[in-house]
Amino acid sequence: MASLQAFLPSAHGQDRPRTPASAGARSEERAVVVTPDKRGAVLRAVATRPFSMLGVTWDDPAVRLVGTVEVRTRAAETGEWSEWRTLDSEEGQGDETALRGGTDPLWVGLSDGAEVRVAASADEVSALPAGLQLDLIDPGRDAPAPQSARLPAAPAQGAPGTASAPRPAIVLRAGWGADESISPAAPAYLAGGKVKAVVVHHTADSNSFTCAQAPAVLRGIYAYHVQQLGWKDIGYNFLVDPCGTIYEGRKGGVDRPVLAAHAYGFNSQTTGVAVLGTYTTAAPSEAVLSSVARLAAWKLGQYGVDPTGTTTLTAGADGTNYFRKSWKLGAQLNFSTIHGHRDGYNTLCPGDQLYAELPTIRALAASSTVKTADEQPVPTPVPGSGD
Repeated sequence: MASLQAFLPSAHGQDRPRTPASAGARSEERAVVVTPDKRGAVLRAVATRPFSMLGVTWDDPAVRLVGTVEVRTRAAETGEWSEWRTLDSEEGQGDETALRGGTDPLWVGLSDGAEVRVAASADEVSALPAGLQLDLIDPGRDAPAPQSARLPAAPAQGAPGTASAPRPAIVLRAGWGADESISPAAPAYLAGGKVKAVVVHHTADSNSFTCAQAPAVLRGIYAYHVQQLGWKDIGYNFLVDPCGTIYEGRKGGVDRPVLAAHAYGFNSQTTGVAVLGTYTTAAPSEAVLSSVARLAAWKLGQYGVDPTGTTTLTAGADGTNYFRKSWKLGAQLNFSTIHGHRDGYNTLCPGDQLYAELPTIRALAASSTVKTADEQPVPTPVPGSGD
């Protein structure tokens, strides 16, 4: 990418602070300069406000960036630059309210400088999307959470003769500092009123954070989804940190079939559970597997769905998955009731290592439907420093 250096903007670049998001969070945007042939783009921003999360976005939410997006950041405390890291640009469309397309956000820790380089795929003749920009997110600091911000575990309450499981402990939105003022739209619910499958994701941001920082990571993802991409709310129904703590994602009630924006074409029949971090090469912890399983067992058990079974989903859009299977709008497709995002979309998500553990998650979910609440290990919510 050395040939792009001639197109670097000034060190100060473009600074457009946004309305503060949750718990003092704020975002800053910098235009990424595109080369004359529109096949490459670059930005060096070394006079930024402090930030801990970033992403690259573009004008049209219906357009996918076919190519490579790489970033590196300067640590605020040491001044040292990180290695170049690749952003996932294949997550697809989110909410129908989306105003911009974008990569997954990346947690980078407290930083004060960033570089971006973008290159169109050599296999494609199309140019890069218009309006490329770097979005820098400061998630703010944690505020004390009210006692009501944690929903304790509860015994199974399924209908007689149906599979059911205890409800695991869940940190509610107030517990991680969600600023409800930035997403005022009322929640929506699945048209059929039933969750037919659980889709497992990873957030693909990095594994360079502690569980105490998980609330800040959530606030960063929330601000990015809502303020940078124009979604009505955070995209996932639930999130799980590396220590196994479960968090409420999209608002509307953890015990209700809330419509989210996590699995393009299948949102209207599923619930989405995202594990914080990236699991392409790193293995998820036992605490993660246990929590995802117990959460999935509880949600599916609400509707009498077998966590080890299969279900038929109706495609809400044309699609192709990671395994190159394609379908048309309205197609009837068979999925495991607990499956990975890559099964319904062409993405690496939830990473090879987490995807390989889906059989384990299904088995754990099945076993949790026959145990009492007292037999279930419940992770202790971590307050989080947000630094």
